[in-house]
Amino acid sequence: MTANSGDHSAVLEASSLTKVYGSGHTEVVAVQDATLTVARGEVVALLGPSGAGKSTLLTMIGLILPPTAGRIVIGGVTVFDAHRTRVNVRRFRRQHMGFVFQKANLIPFLTAAENVRLAMEINDMGRRAARRRAAELLDYLGVGERADHLPAKLSGGEQQRVAVARALANRPGLILADEPTAALDSVRGRQVMELFRKVAHEQQSGVIVVTHDHRALDVFDRTLEMEDGELRESRTVSQAQ
Repeated sequence: MTANSGDHSAVLEASSLTKVYGSGHTEVVAVQDATLTVARGEVVALLGPSGAGKSTLLTMIGLILPPTAGRIVIGGVTVFDAHRTRVNVRRFRRQHMGFVFQKANLIPFLTAAENVRLAMEINDMGRRAARRRAAELLDYLGVGERADHLPAKLSGGEQQRVAVARALANRPGLILADEPTAALDSVRGRQVMELFRKVAHEQQSGVIVVTHDHRALDVFDRTLEMEDGELRESRTVSQAQ
C-alpha cells in the first residue's frame, strides 16, 4: 500500500476519474474527469438524472468497477493509480468501506443480528465481540428490539436500518449508498437519510449517497451534481435550497 501525502482530514480523494466503455465508433464515456474530496464526518449527496454516471462513479470509488483513468485515495492509502488497483480489493473493502444499496439485500434465513454479525465474522472478528457490536449497532440505529427477527418480518425501513448497521459493522471510514431510499415512502426514506447524517457526524465516517430524492437535501452537508458523465457542481445545502 502506498501512503498518500494529501489531505489527512479527507477520507476520500478521487481525481480525474474516467470510465470509458467500448472504443472507436462504439465508445461511450460514462464518467469523465471527475474529481471530488469527502472529509471525515461529512455526508454528501450525489444528484443527477438517470444515466448521468452517478452509479458508475460510486462503483469506481467502491473498487467494484476499475476506472479507465484517474486516482483514488481512501483513508490516506492510494488504492488506484496509473491504471492499476494497488490493494487487495476484497480485503480493503471489508476493512475500510461500507455499502448500502437500493434493496437491503439481507440474507433471508438469518436474523437481523446474524446479518450484522456475519459482516464481522468474515472479517475475522471473534464471535463474542461480533455479537456485542451487532447488538450495539442495532440499538444505535433504533432496531435493537428487532434483532431476533428474520428480514421478512421487518418493514422496508427496518431492513434498511439493519443494512446500515451491517455497513457500519467493521467501522469503515467511507460509506457508499446507492439509492438507499428508492423503495421507501417519503417518511421512512427521510428517516434513513437522517441515519446517514447521524452516522457521518457521530462516527466520523465519510458518507456519499446517490439519490434522486430532493426532499431530504437539508440532511446533507454538501451536494454534488452529475450530468452527461461530468461532475458539474458542488454546493453546500444552504446554497442548494
